[in-house]
Amino acid sequence: MNGTAKRLAVADHSRDSAGMTYVYPVLSRRAGGVSIGINLNPNNACNWRCIYCQVPGLRRGSAPRIDLALLEQELNSFIEGVQQGDFMASRVPEGARRIVDIAFSGNGEPTSAAAFPQAVEIAGKALRAHELDAKVKIRLITNGSMFGRSRVQEGVRRLGELNGEVWFKVDAGTREGFQRINGADQTPEAVIRNLRRSAALCATWVQTCLFALDGLGPSAEDLAAYLSLLRRANIGTLAGVHLYGLARPSMQAEAKRISSLPPERMKEIAVLIGSTGLTVQVSP
Repeated sequence: MNGTAKRLAVADHSRDSAGMTYVYPVLSRRAGGVSIGINLNPNNACNWRCIYCQVPGLRRGSAPRIDLALLEQELNSFIEGVQQGDFMASRVPEGARRIVDIAFSGNGEPTSAAAFPQAVEIAGKALRAHELDAKVKIRLITNGSMFGRSRVQEGVRRLGELNGEVWFKVDAGTREGFQRINGADQTPEAVIRNLRRSAALCATWVQTCLFALDGLGPSAEDLAAYLSLLRRANIGTLAGVHLYGLARPSMQAEAKRISSLPPERMKEIAVLIGSTGLTVQVSP
């Protein structure tokens, strides 16, 4: 690790903060501590283009070939450095000095990597080797669009066996909403189908980014469609919903058009979602 690197902050999720190809640490406000990120998209390629995305130079595409040996070496080296060095004291604020998860996130859709199942296995092996498997979660942060593929289901199934979690992006409830927010031609039916697949294989949280576009937050119609999607996906199978706001600036063309919702409005929306019976966590 780079010993001269700056302290971690929730507003900075730089992927090169450890000087590694695949592994990077962030301070996660939602997970509540240090998240060890695994970036399977170092080429900044994603099959979606969310208007709030903080990745500079984002382009359409999929993950490149993953050097699994390098990923394993980086992950083990980083964990050893955290456990044996001064990483926590020198770079992490008091109160957050704990590893909370290994998160497949990064600069694009992680399940687009052909080696995604093998990468999940490497993460599980690393936690066992460092006696962290009973303390640290493995999480997949995903748009869920590739869950119809057998190799993705294989990786998610293994994630479930490792007591991991899926954080599944759902930012809208209509086809028009997915196109507007995520730059994705997704139907509600496709999202529902993939949510059900995910929940059948692994504990699954819905994660939803709330913001204002051109000064306007989600309308009553937007929220009704979103809630309908969740109900049709079968609320009883979902772990809950993570609502979060704009912690970091967008690097997309729409950046000047989006702004944060007031915390009070986010709480109102959380209450609305909670009325369905779902557990809701809010990170303004």
